[in-house]
Amino acid sequence: MTAATELNVDVAIVGAGPAGLTAGYLLTSQGKTVAIIEKDATYVGGISRTVEHEGYRFDIGGHRFFSKSQQVVDLWNEILPDDFIQRPRMSRIYYEGKFYSYPLRAFEALGNLGVLRSTACMASFAWSQLFPIKEIKSFEDWTSNQFGKKLYSIFFKTYTEKVWGMPCNEMSADWAAQRIKGLSLWGAVVDGLKRSLGLNKRPNDGQEVKTLLETFRYPRLGPGMMWDAARDKILATGNGQVLMGHSMKQLAADGAGGWRLSAEGPQGEVVIKAAHAISSAPMRELAARMHPLPDTTLNAGALKYRDFLTVALKIRSEDLFPDNWIYIHDSKVKVGRVQNFRSWSPEMVPDPSVACVGLEYFCFEGDGLWSMADDELIELAGREMEILGLLDPGDVVGGAVVRQEKAYPVYDEDYAANVAAMRYELEEKHPTLHLVGRNGMHRYNNQDHAMMTAMLTVENILAGKRVYDTWCVNEDAEYHEAGDEGAVASIPAREAGEATVRPTPDQAAALASVREVPQRIVSGRKAA
Repeated sequence: MTAATELNVDVAIVGAGPAGLTAGYLLTSQGKTVAIIEKDATYVGGISRTVEHEGYRFDIGGHRFFSKSQQVVDLWNEILPDDFIQRPRMSRIYYEGKFYSYPLRAFEALGNLGVLRSTACMASFAWSQLFPIKEIKSFEDWTSNQFGKKLYSIFFKTYTEKVWGMPCNEMSADWAAQRIKGLSLWGAVVDGLKRSLGLNKRPNDGQEVKTLLETFRYPRLGPGMMWDAARDKILATGNGQVLMGHSMKQLAADGAGGWRLSAEGPQGEVVIKAAHAISSAPMRELAARMHPLPDTTLNAGALKYRDFLTVALKIRSEDLFPDNWIYIHDSKVKVGRVQNFRSWSPEMVPDPSVACVGLEYFCFEGDGLWSMADDELIELAGREMEILGLLDPGDVVGGAVVRQEKAYPVYDEDYAANVAAMRYELEEKHPTLHLVGRNGMHRYNNQDHAMMTAMLTVENILAGKRVYDTWCVNEDAEYHEAGDEGAVASIPAREAGEATVRPTPDQAAALASVREVPQRIVSGRKAA
């Protein structure tokens, strides 16, 4: 039996996604040694990677580079200083053969629906305002209160159940509060009236309060470009290693406050000994591989995830539509969203005579969609695009399939209690184990939120105590593309063992999305 390769570093990191690579980059820049394991043998970046097939590049899920945190923006610029392009933002909803602006513009939506449906929607909305559901337990309750039952059933129910594979009345209201908080039908109607009277000329998608970015920055070869650069910079310091194709076998406490991480790779087992461990692995997987097993392993084991796959079609045609993506709120097809990769960046599609789109299907690993052969999925995608009237299947000249497991942590009615149980046990028993990122914290964070959890974790490691509460990131979530880039207040520090300091009312809006970290974390690296 071949002996395991042994590495001794300051910090062991599980996962080379945005959170893991951000932590590795910042730590190695400060002179700390790290070893990062990544189970994918080819790509870093996790769900933010960019897959290449025959010269065509596919963004897995679509990643706009926008953040309220100036520190995140500065870090993006530092890692990838010369390769951002500015792109126009456009997303729409497809429903029953018509397109609707996203977020909804009240007058446009009601006009497209026709007089009878529009009247029913407004009556339903009025009823929800007069007689709201008092005890809000589910996504259905929250959205019905906000928009009325009728509009909820048209624009939210079908798509949401496609994404999550579960009834809306079984989903936690946290999901709605996090992703569509602040979007108001009444606000959209009032804003539309103001615009029709010439009282409001600002281009804000029909929202008085929430202003969406009209353009966004994007790496010219896709988001994976950012994370390839981060990996290369980690390696260039001489302080870090990134072990590709290595899956975590066990994470064991060494009895002295440190960790022993064993991983299986192409050349056999690797054992990493470290004073700190950072995990962006799904919380359920981490709990099952820890030694000794946490008392809350069963809580973590009950956490659920939604998987998805992208079917990329190459089409002999000019671009089919100008959108970055289109949400498909139509029950006749299984596809949930369609991306136009050239609208993200022209350099992702090398042939100007070929359009390239990605159809996103939400599924569970092992179910019928997930298990279909690639050629069957490509045929299905072409057929569904024909049903939607978006292309002629005869124009499809090729395709590829990309599967992404555990893309979305599920917010069911029990998730919050299960996450809290695991979180508090680990914080109490293992102060040198740090959970970061979307799956590591079982929180539907954006890319910049995932980075921020890593940035604050690094600050805690450098300080030798939990100065910052990483769970505050995106805690009181607002709409993720609202507000001004870089406009965020700083997070209050706390002493180890103290309760988290709460923000002042004036700080709350900024602190809700992402939190600022000390400037030294993105400049003056050696000042730690």
